[in-house]
Amino acid sequence: MTLEVIGAGLGRTGTLSLKLALEQLGFARCHHMIEVIADVRRLAPLWEEAARGNPRWDAIFDGFASTCDYPACRFWKELSQHYPEAKIILTTRDPDSWFASISQTIFSPPHRAFFNQTAIGALMRETVYDTFGERIGDQAFMTQWFRDWNQAIIDTAPPERLLVFQAKQGWEPLCAFLGVPVPDTPFPHVNSSQDMQEGIEFSEPPPPEGLEEMGRGYLAALRQEAAAQTR
Repeated sequence: MTLEVIGAGLGRTGTLSLKLALEQLGFARCHHMIEVIADVRRLAPLWEEAARGNPRWDAIFDGFASTCDYPACRFWKELSQHYPEAKIILTTRDPDSWFASISQTIFSPPHRAFFNQTAIGALMRETVYDTFGERIGDQAFMTQWFRDWNQAIIDTAPPERLLVFQAKQGWEPLCAFLGVPVPDTPFPHVNSSQDMQEGIEFSEPPPPEGLEEMGRGYLAALRQEAAAQTR
């Protein structure tokens, strides 16, 4: 199996909605940070090696047909070269809305403290948190960084391989870009800031197997949420 779709958008830009959408369209499974959490004992060491310059892409993406979100988005250019036929999707949103969302979720002090004490801590530091350093709470800096990230992708990705996409646009532009039929079900909209805050129990950090169970449980709950939207 080889990657057919590479998500270049940062976390909290509708990436879990895109994951479920891509899987529904046949690009399954879709790699996402929640998949790393759900298989942390296998995937975290591979990603830590990739972050240190020793990627084993085919091992990381064994069993996956697409990817989005962290940590893969940080390596979108390398992945686009390794998988030259893959299409690239840049998920985005209003920068201030993005900052508000990350500040309540993955970049909030409780989330950072929680993940730093788990088996995914080193990976989160190396591919997410350390990028921003002490300015992680600086809205002006962070929103400009977000704009610059998106613009760099628009400027450098081959235009025929790139779709700039917002989840609120729904199926039509995504399906047209991927060359697949539009489903007769609603586009999945999951993983709101409230969902994520409620999905993590900020108590004693779990051991690796507990973290995996948490990841699988959260993903199962989001699949149920997406299924309920079709009724």
